[in-house]
Amino acid sequence: MADRRRINGPAGGTAPPVFASTIPVFTALSSPPRPARSRGSTNLRKIFLKTGLTPSASGSAYLELEPSPLTEKVSLIPVFSALKITCTVHGPRPLPRSAPFTPRVLLSTHVKFAPFAARQRRGYLRDASERDLAVHLETALKGVIIGDRWPKSGVEIVVTVLEGEEDRWWADEMLLGGNEQGGTGASGMMSILSGCITVASAAIVDAGIDCVDLITGGVAAIVQQPRTTHHIEKPNAAANCEKSEDDLVIVLDPNFSEHRQLKATCVVGYLESRDEVTELWVRGSIPALPSTGSPKILDNLIDSAIQAAVAVRLVLVEALKESAELNFQGSSINSQIA
Repeated sequence: MADRRRINGPAGGTAPPVFASTIPVFTALSSPPRPARSRGSTNLRKIFLKTGLTPSASGSAYLELEPSPLTEKVSLIPVFSALKITCTVHGPRPLPRSAPFTPRVLLSTHVKFAPFAARQRRGYLRDASERDLAVHLETALKGVIIGDRWPKSGVEIVVTVLEGEEDRWWADEMLLGGNEQGGTGASGMMSILSGCITVASAAIVDAGIDCVDLITGGVAAIVQQPRTTHHIEKPNAAANCEKSEDDLVIVLDPNFSEHRQLKATCVVGYLESRDEVTELWVRGSIPALPSTGSPKILDNLIDSAIQAAVAVRLVLVEALKESAELNFQGSSINSQIA
């Protein structure tokens, strides 16, 4: 009599399937073509920004940067990383009775990377880089919110990075013998902070919190171009981009996978109407040239980051106008039904 409760295995032997690796192995002689910047030094990537995506929150927003076009597909791994950030705002809501009295609103920021935000999988607990981003974001937003109107109240801003910028091209790490297939480090944090400032500003406005002005983030970098390049763009005088005899150029909204030699990076949180900078973070070494000097290059780098923030503000204003029109149409339809 056969055992009906037991599932017998096959009579013959079986071999487990062997899957081919999707990560190619490159060498110094057979390396794939490095991605190059196809847009001008003063052009930004296209930005998608939308508010009101989380109904349970007081305000919410989503920001995404368009990835650079692919020149040649050599692997299933995407060559470029596109920045994708979501933000939710909770409050203003009263603090617990045990909390001490505060004449201004208590602002708390929380920045967290999704586990799949980078090629190297991140942990579920916040690390030092995420806490550092939260501190920079709180510094940028403190000078924007009118906190005197909500005494003994708290506002919580939660930012989730769904996909982050990388410090360098993923094939460089494989050629150098690294074990990591891409990660988000200090240089990639600059672009992420710029996006966090912009998406948090949109979510704060969507929540109906009074602010002195709209704040946007802008990032610029000093990169060294290869000397074999013969075609040189000459930006106009209004753009704070200069080409020196050492092939140093200032680019707006850099994609760090496209540049091999990155000298310095600057990110700002800028209020255009008040002409104020609430956040400034510069990383790298400013090269000293005999003609201009380090202070002049630093001023141009900061001005370029401000120029990028002004350009991002145009997208922010249009997104908020579109959201306000949709809310107004919805409220008018509800009043007609009532």
